[in-house]
Amino acid sequence: MHGHRELGAFLQTLRARLRPEDVGLPDYGDRRRVPGLRREELALLAGVSSSYYTRLEQGQSLGASPEVLDALARALRLDEAERRHLHDLAGSVRRRPVVRRPPEEHADAATLDLLDALDAVPALVSGRRGDVLAWNPLGHALFASHLDHFAPQCPDDRPNLARLIFLDDHVRALYTDWPGKARAVVRNLRMVAGRHPDDGRLGSLIGELTMSSPEFASMWAEHGVSPCDSDVWEMHHPLVGVLTVNQQSLRPPQDSDSLLVLATAARGDSASRSALSLLAQVISDARGCDRRSQHDAGDGRRGTASLPGRADL
Repeated sequence: MHGHRELGAFLQTLRARLRPEDVGLPDYGDRRRVPGLRREELALLAGVSSSYYTRLEQGQSLGASPEVLDALARALRLDEAERRHLHDLAGSVRRRPVVRRPPEEHADAATLDLLDALDAVPALVSGRRGDVLAWNPLGHALFASHLDHFAPQCPDDRPNLARLIFLDDHVRALYTDWPGKARAVVRNLRMVAGRHPDDGRLGSLIGELTMSSPEFASMWAEHGVSPCDSDVWEMHHPLVGVLTVNQQSLRPPQDSDSLLVLATAARGDSASRSALSLLAQVISDARGCDRRSQHDAGDGRRGTASLPGRADL
């Protein structure tokens, strides 16, 4: 991820989405070689010289001040997430970050205790890059019941939420509005990439998805940014059928990079609440069968029985 190129592409994308009439400038009906505002029009709105803005967009200027960036954000009508991303990209250009391999992520004890306490709510802990650091049984059953329950315990083989959304047919089929879910994942990932341009693992993940999924590559090229704070999704679960959940991402106070992701049904949505209750019962029955099997076999090994197929319900 090259800071100059990312900053320039982000500014060009934002500039292209605005028309002169959107920002109170006259449009004389002449043919434009590029969509949206011209560079000189944006520079005028932001109160900077056209030559300075051109150098900034072309990656030839390293000294954009916070005041100039805020002026550009106002001119481009950016929301708060886009404004922060603009500052992050400009900051990475100034710092010239050295790409490195960061240390392994893990969920701390307090977060794991919280995850255990949420046994009636599907929940998981996601790391900076979307790696699943831990999940409770109901979270595993809702989001990825076809995967090994203990996969998050293996750092080199952890499920990754972005990889699952784009490259795993089972997870892809969960979401009725898969394009919307996929785009939300990409927009969040691009925002994280702006904050951590020196994360080599993140760069490798983006490269892998770009090469493996034309859909990811197309969405990544849109340069959209937004956090996955709270969204409502309709899911088609293979065990309990159709349900609607509100996925909320909460940041544990002791860890600025991980997220606690919860899935809840709305208070008045009895069908979705019943589906989650049924899923919890399926898990309980499967674990009970597993414990009986271990007892009958006479060994003390811990395990998790495979969840039944829908036809077994």
